Amino acid sequence: MQSKDSPYYDWFDWKEWPDKYESWWGIYSLPAVREDCQGYRDFIFAGEDSVVRRWLRAGADGWRLDVADELPDDFVNGIHQAAREENPNAIVIGEVWEDGSTKIAYGVRRRHLLGYHLDGLMNYPFRTALLNFLLHGDGAGFQYSMEDLRENYPPSAFYSAMNALGTHDTLRILTYLGVGSERHDQSKDWRANYEMSPRERAGGMELLKLGLLVLFAFPGAPTVFYGDEAGMTGFEDPFNRRPYPWGREDQELVAYCAKLGNYRKTSRPLREGDIRWGTCGECLVSFVRRAAGESVAVAVSNARNRTIVELPWGHVQAVNVFTGERYLAMNGKLRLTLPPRGGILLESALEGEKIGKITKKFPEILLYKQAEVCYNALIRNNS
Repeated sequence: MQSKDSPYYDWFDWKEWPDKYESWWGIYSLPAVREDCQGYRDFIFAGEDSVVRRWLRAGADGWRLDVADELPDDFVNGIHQAAREENPNAIVIGEVWEDGSTKIAYGVRRRHLLGYHLDGLMNYPFRTALLNFLLHGDGAGFQYSMEDLRENYPPSAFYSAMNALGTHDTLRILTYLGVGSERHDQSKDWRANYEMSPRERAGGMELLKLGLLVLFAFPGAPTVFYGDEAGMTGFEDPFNRRPYPWGREDQELVAYCAKLGNYRKTSRPLREGDIRWGTCGECLVSFVRRAAGESVAVAVSNARNRTIVELPWGHVQAVNVFTGERYLAMNGKLRLTLPPRGGILLESALEGEKIGKITKKFPEILLYKQAEVCYNALIRNNS
């Protein structure tokens, strides 16, 4: 800054002008800005051509606030108000690593989810619980953590949470799942140059696909850090921020993510539905999403042997979204066998003509077991 007469002078907390100023966590290249300065507030959100308003007019859908805990509540409220005035559908999401409903930062209980502040939060508790399940088999812990969050959050915040397996602040998810830890027992140089073995990569890929299945099916907004869909590896920052591997992507993983993303876009239960838990225990997580008479079920197992799972199912049939294979429910439940480290994504669907033949030929059918016998007979007879 060249002069104390600068209109930006009051934006900063000067210790000794012009060389010493308050900075973020003592990092000299990141000067701390005074959020109580009206000029700065006008620039960020209050002014007609402020940053928040201008970029929403340019087509942005919303804002993510980095380190939201370090912004004053009234500052966050001002951003939210300006965003909604510019676009009633704009969303404001905050970076908070813990349960945002109980967060105390700098001696103040934050108002993140009490209305007119943040619409949702980055769901790091989801990431923590899911990775603990994938690596250590604590399915019951995942269910408990998510139910605790659902109990504490307003429904709008729970169903709009920014869910992710990896972010710019974490090591690459494929590395974490393949290696099994952050490896802080090794030097930074070791982590910078580490190459995963084929066995580690294969194991990590198995778990990553299970994690992605849960990510895209769970309530909230599934978010993929660039390159995770391409199989990028690396430990913590800056090793997790290498350039995207153009032309060297894992095409199978890219296709898998694309299929999950496209299905999420077309599936009403996954976009709007509630959640009903199935079996969650050691090595197993399962749940059902329901909306407008449709259902989608997910079951994943990180066990190294086959796993039997039962799911509540209010339909006659279920269809495997990936393979088209069909299953019949009995007494309101689906009973499935998952392969080792396997998962399944099911949707409710009926072959109207074949089911119609069953009910017309056997009007006395009341139990799903009888329906299963009749359906299999029709299949054998190519009816």
